[in-house]
Amino acid sequence: MLLALDVGNTNIVIGIFENENLKTHYRLSTTLNRTVDEYGQQIMGFLSYSGVNYKNVDDVIISNVVPPITETLRDMAKKYFRSDALFVGPGVKIGMNLKYENPKEIGADRIVNAVAAISLYKSPLIVVDFGTATTFCAINDKSEYLGGVIAPGIGISIEALFRAAAKLSRVEVRKPQNLIGRNTIESMQSGIYYGFVGQVDEIANRIKKELGANTRVIATGGFASLIALDSTTIDEVQPLLTLEGLRLIYNKNRGSSSQNIS
Repeated sequence: MLLALDVGNTNIVIGIFENENLKTHYRLSTTLNRTVDEYGQQIMGFLSYSGVNYKNVDDVIISNVVPPITETLRDMAKKYFRSDALFVGPGVKIGMNLKYENPKEIGADRIVNAVAAISLYKSPLIVVDFGTATTFCAINDKSEYLGGVIAPGIGISIEALFRAAAKLSRVEVRKPQNLIGRNTIESMQSGIYYGFVGQVDEIANRIKKELGANTRVIATGGFASLIALDSTTIDEVQPLLTLEGLRLIYNKNRGSSSQNIS
Protein backbone atom coordinates (compact mmCIF):
# COMPACT_ATOMS: atom_id res chain seq x y z
CA MET A 1 0.00 0.00 0.00
CA LEU A 2 1.05 3.58 -0.67
CA LEU A 3 0.62 6.35 1.89
CA ALA A 4 0.16 9.71 0.14
CA LEU A 5 0.32 13.05 1.97
CA ASP A 6 -0.79 16.33 0.41
CA VAL A 7 0.56 18.93 2.82
CA GLY A 8 -0.97 22.38 2.45
CA ASN A 9 -0.66 25.52 4.53
CA THR A 10 -3.98 24.83 6.25
CA ASN A 11 -4.64 21.08 6.00
CA ILE A 12 -2.92 17.79 5.27
CA VAL A 13 -4.92 15.38 3.12
CA ILE A 14 -3.91 11.76 3.67
CA GLY A 15 -4.70 8.91 1.30
CA ILE A 16 -4.05 5.18 1.28
CA PHE A 17 -3.76 3.50 -2.12
CA GLU A 18 -3.88 -0.19 -2.81
CA ASN A 19 -2.55 -0.38 -6.36
CA GLU A 20 -4.74 2.12 -8.28
CA ASN A 21 -7.55 2.20 -5.73
CA LEU A 22 -7.87 4.92 -3.11
CA LYS A 23 -9.01 2.87 -0.13
CA THR A 24 -9.57 5.71 2.29
CA HIS A 25 -8.62 9.33 2.93
CA TYR A 26 -8.47 11.69 5.86
CA ARG A 27 -7.79 15.34 6.61
CA LEU A 28 -5.96 16.92 9.55
CA SER A 29 -4.75 20.43 10.27
CA THR A 30 -1.22 21.49 9.37
CA THR A 31 0.62 22.44 12.57
CA LEU A 32 4.18 23.74 12.49
CA ASN A 33 5.10 22.71 16.04
CA ARG A 34 3.69 19.17 15.85
CA THR A 35 6.40 16.59 16.54
CA VAL A 36 7.44 13.49 14.61
CA ASP A 37 5.55 11.33 17.08
CA GLU A 38 2.45 13.52 17.05
CA TYR A 39 2.20 13.30 13.26
CA GLY A 40 3.01 9.61 13.36
CA GLN A 41 0.46 8.77 16.02
CA GLN A 42 -2.27 10.80 14.33
CA ILE A 43 -1.70 9.03 11.02
CA MET A 44 -1.45 5.64 12.73
CA GLY A 45 -4.73 6.35 14.50
CA PHE A 46 -6.38 7.20 11.19
CA LEU A 47 -5.12 3.96 9.65
CA SER A 48 -6.35 1.92 12.61
CA TYR A 49 -9.77 3.59 12.48
CA SER A 50 -9.95 2.82 8.75
CA GLY A 51 -9.04 -0.83 9.28
CA VAL A 52 -5.64 -0.53 7.60
CA ASN A 53 -2.65 -2.34 9.11
CA TYR A 54 0.26 0.09 9.10
CA LYS A 55 2.60 -2.82 8.37
CA ASN A 56 0.99 -3.06 4.93
CA VAL A 57 2.21 0.43 3.99
CA ASP A 58 5.11 -0.17 1.59
CA ASP A 59 6.12 3.42 0.87
CA VAL A 60 5.27 7.11 1.34
CA ILE A 61 5.00 10.00 -1.13
CA ILE A 62 4.60 13.60 0.03
CA SER A 63 3.64 16.85 -1.67
CA ASN A 64 4.60 19.63 0.74
CA VAL A 65 4.31 23.42 0.44
CA VAL A 66 5.30 24.05 4.08
CA PRO A 67 9.12 23.78 4.17
CA PRO A 68 9.51 24.07 7.99
CA ILE A 69 7.89 20.66 8.52
CA THR A 70 9.72 18.79 5.73
CA GLU A 71 12.25 17.12 8.02
CA THR A 72 9.56 16.28 10.58
CA LEU A 73 7.56 14.46 7.92
CA ARG A 74 10.67 12.80 6.52
CA ASP A 75 11.60 11.49 9.99
CA MET A 76 8.01 10.42 10.65
CA ALA A 77 7.96 8.32 7.48
CA LYS A 78 11.22 6.62 8.48
CA LYS A 79 10.23 5.97 12.07
CA TYR A 80 6.65 4.80 11.58
CA PHE A 81 6.65 3.34 8.06
CA ARG A 82 10.31 2.40 7.43
CA SER A 83 10.21 4.57 4.29
CA ASP A 84 12.56 7.08 2.72
CA ALA A 85 9.60 9.17 1.62
CA LEU A 86 9.51 10.48 -1.94
CA PHE A 87 9.00 14.26 -1.85
CA VAL A 88 7.69 15.91 -5.00
CA GLY A 89 10.38 18.36 -6.03
CA PRO A 90 13.58 18.78 -8.07
CA GLY A 91 14.74 15.54 -9.66
CA VAL A 92 11.40 13.77 -9.44
CA LYS A 93 9.96 12.39 -12.68
CA ILE A 94 6.59 13.95 -13.50
CA GLY A 95 6.08 13.22 -17.22
CA MET A 96 5.24 16.83 -18.04
CA ASN A 97 7.14 19.65 -19.73
CA LEU A 98 7.34 22.78 -17.58
CA LYS A 99 7.41 26.13 -19.39
CA TYR A 100 7.66 28.14 -16.17
CA GLU A 101 10.64 30.53 -15.98
CA ASN A 102 11.87 28.87 -12.78
CA PRO A 103 10.22 25.45 -12.26
CA LYS A 104 11.55 25.29 -8.69
CA GLU A 105 9.14 28.10 -7.78
CA ILE A 106 6.06 26.05 -8.67
CA GLY A 107 4.25 24.69 -5.62
CA ALA A 108 4.42 20.89 -5.43
CA ASP A 109 0.63 20.72 -5.14
CA ARG A 110 0.22 22.59 -8.44
CA ILE A 111 2.53 20.15 -10.21
CA VAL A 112 0.70 17.17 -8.76
CA ASN A 113 -2.71 18.57 -9.71
CA ALA A 114 -1.57 19.15 -13.28
CA VAL A 115 -0.21 15.61 -13.61
CA ALA A 116 -3.52 14.16 -12.43
CA ALA A 117 -5.62 16.44 -14.65
CA ILE A 118 -3.64 15.53 -17.77
CA SER A 119 -4.11 11.84 -16.96
CA LEU A 120 -7.86 12.17 -16.45
CA TYR A 121 -8.78 14.72 -19.13
CA LYS A 122 -7.74 15.87 -22.57
CA SER A 123 -5.73 19.09 -22.65
CA PRO A 124 -5.87 22.08 -22.88
CA LEU A 125 -6.85 22.43 -19.24
CA ILE A 126 -7.23 24.88 -16.41
CA VAL A 127 -6.90 23.45 -12.91
CA VAL A 128 -8.43 25.59 -10.16
CA ASP A 129 -7.44 24.65 -6.60
CA PHE A 130 -9.37 26.19 -3.72
CA GLY A 131 -6.82 26.03 -0.94
CA THR A 132 -5.21 28.61 1.32
CA ALA A 133 -4.65 30.40 -1.97
CA THR A 134 -6.87 29.97 -5.00
CA THR A 135 -4.58 28.86 -7.80
CA PHE A 136 -5.19 28.54 -11.55
CA CYS A 137 -2.84 26.33 -13.55
CA ALA A 138 -2.78 26.58 -17.36
CA ILE A 139 -1.91 23.52 -19.45
CA ASN A 140 -1.77 23.88 -23.23
CA ASP A 141 -2.90 21.43 -25.92
CA LYS A 142 0.58 19.84 -25.88
CA SER A 143 0.09 19.00 -22.19
CA GLU A 144 2.78 21.53 -21.25
CA TYR A 145 2.54 23.42 -17.98
CA LEU A 146 2.59 27.13 -18.84
CA GLY A 147 2.03 28.80 -15.46
CA GLY A 148 -1.06 30.37 -14.01
CA VAL A 149 -2.61 32.72 -11.50
CA ILE A 150 -2.41 32.87 -7.69
CA ALA A 151 -5.12 34.72 -5.75
CA PRO A 152 -6.01 34.97 -2.04
CA GLY A 153 -8.04 31.98 -0.93
CA ILE A 154 -11.58 32.10 0.41
CA GLY A 155 -10.60 31.31 3.99
CA ILE A 156 -7.88 33.94 4.34
CA SER A 157 -10.05 36.53 2.58
CA ILE A 158 -12.80 36.02 5.15
CA GLU A 159 -10.28 36.19 7.97
CA ALA A 160 -8.84 39.44 6.61
CA LEU A 161 -12.33 40.95 6.37
CA PHE A 162 -13.13 39.91 9.93
CA ARG A 163 -9.88 41.32 11.33
CA ALA A 164 -9.99 44.61 9.43
CA ALA A 165 -13.66 45.51 10.01
CA ALA A 166 -14.58 45.86 13.67
CA LYS A 167 -18.34 45.36 13.17
CA LEU A 168 -18.11 42.29 10.95
CA SER A 169 -18.03 38.75 12.33
CA ARG A 170 -16.86 35.44 10.92
CA VAL A 171 -19.51 33.77 8.79
CA GLU A 172 -20.11 30.33 7.32
CA VAL A 173 -19.20 30.09 3.66
CA ARG A 174 -22.30 28.93 1.81
CA LYS A 175 -24.56 29.82 -1.07
CA PRO A 176 -27.02 32.50 0.12
CA GLN A 177 -30.73 32.19 -0.56
CA ASN A 178 -30.81 35.67 -2.07
CA LEU A 179 -28.20 37.79 -3.79
CA ILE A 180 -29.32 40.92 -1.92
CA GLY A 181 -28.65 40.28 1.77
CA ARG A 182 -31.24 41.54 4.24
CA ASN A 183 -28.81 41.56 7.16
CA THR A 184 -25.05 41.79 7.67
CA ILE A 185 -24.40 38.04 7.72
CA GLU A 186 -26.42 37.44 4.54
CA SER A 187 -24.71 40.37 2.85
CA MET A 188 -21.26 39.01 3.72
CA GLN A 189 -22.16 35.51 2.58
CA SER A 190 -23.45 36.87 -0.71
CA GLY A 191 -20.33 38.95 -1.27
CA ILE A 192 -18.02 36.05 -0.45
CA TYR A 193 -19.87 33.43 -2.48
CA TYR A 194 -20.69 35.41 -5.61
CA GLY A 195 -17.41 37.31 -5.40
CA PHE A 196 -15.42 34.10 -5.70
CA VAL A 197 -17.76 32.64 -8.32
CA GLY A 198 -17.15 35.79 -10.36
CA GLN A 199 -13.41 35.66 -9.75
CA VAL A 200 -13.14 32.08 -10.96
CA ASP A 201 -15.22 32.67 -14.09
CA GLU A 202 -13.46 35.90 -15.02
CA ILE A 203 -9.95 34.48 -14.65
CA ALA A 204 -10.87 31.17 -16.32
CA ASN A 205 -12.45 32.95 -19.29
CA ARG A 206 -9.39 35.15 -19.73
CA ILE A 207 -7.07 32.12 -19.66
CA LYS A 208 -9.34 30.40 -22.19
CA LYS A 209 -8.73 33.30 -24.58
CA GLU A 210 -5.07 32.28 -24.59
CA LEU A 211 -5.48 28.49 -24.50
CA GLY A 212 -8.57 28.12 -26.68
CA ALA A 213 -12.33 27.92 -26.24
CA ASN A 214 -12.22 24.12 -25.89
CA THR A 215 -10.21 24.36 -22.65
CA ARG A 216 -11.74 22.33 -19.83
CA VAL A 217 -11.78 23.70 -16.28
CA ILE A 218 -11.18 21.22 -13.46
CA ALA A 219 -11.74 22.30 -9.87
CA THR A 220 -10.38 20.77 -6.68
CA GLY A 221 -9.91 21.76 -3.05
CA GLY A 222 -12.20 22.40 -0.12
CA PHE A 223 -14.61 24.89 -1.72
CA ALA A 224 -14.63 23.45 -5.24
CA SER A 225 -18.05 21.79 -5.04
CA LEU A 226 -19.63 24.90 -3.51
CA ILE A 227 -18.28 27.40 -6.03
CA ALA A 228 -19.11 25.04 -8.91
CA LEU A 229 -22.83 25.39 -8.10
CA ASP A 230 -23.00 28.75 -9.89
CA SER A 231 -19.79 28.84 -11.88
CA THR A 232 -20.30 28.97 -15.64
CA THR A 233 -16.77 27.77 -16.39
CA ILE A 234 -16.06 24.83 -14.07
CA ASP A 235 -16.61 21.59 -16.02
CA GLU A 236 -15.58 18.99 -13.45
CA VAL A 237 -15.01 18.84 -9.71
CA GLN A 238 -12.33 16.41 -8.47
CA PRO A 239 -11.98 16.89 -4.69
CA LEU A 240 -9.10 14.40 -4.38
CA LEU A 241 -7.21 15.34 -7.54
CA THR A 242 -3.94 15.86 -5.67
CA LEU A 243 -3.95 12.39 -4.13
CA GLU A 244 -4.44 10.86 -7.58
CA GLY A 245 -1.55 12.94 -8.88
CA LEU A 246 0.67 11.70 -6.06
CA ARG A 247 -0.12 8.11 -6.98
CA LEU A 248 0.73 8.75 -10.62
CA ILE A 249 4.02 10.47 -9.79
CA TYR A 250 4.97 7.67 -7.45
CA ASN A 251 4.41 5.16 -10.25
CA LYS A 252 6.46 7.24 -12.69
CA ASN A 253 9.40 7.08 -10.30
CA ARG A 254 9.46 3.31 -10.06
CA GLY A 255 10.93 2.83 -13.52
CA SER A 256 9.47 4.77 -16.45
CA SER A 257 11.39 7.81 -17.76
CA SER A 258 9.87 11.27 -17.90
CA GLN A 259 10.60 14.98 -17.62
CA ASN A 260 12.32 16.00 -14.39
CA ILE A 261 11.73 19.18 -12.43
CA SER A 262 14.98 21.10 -12.81
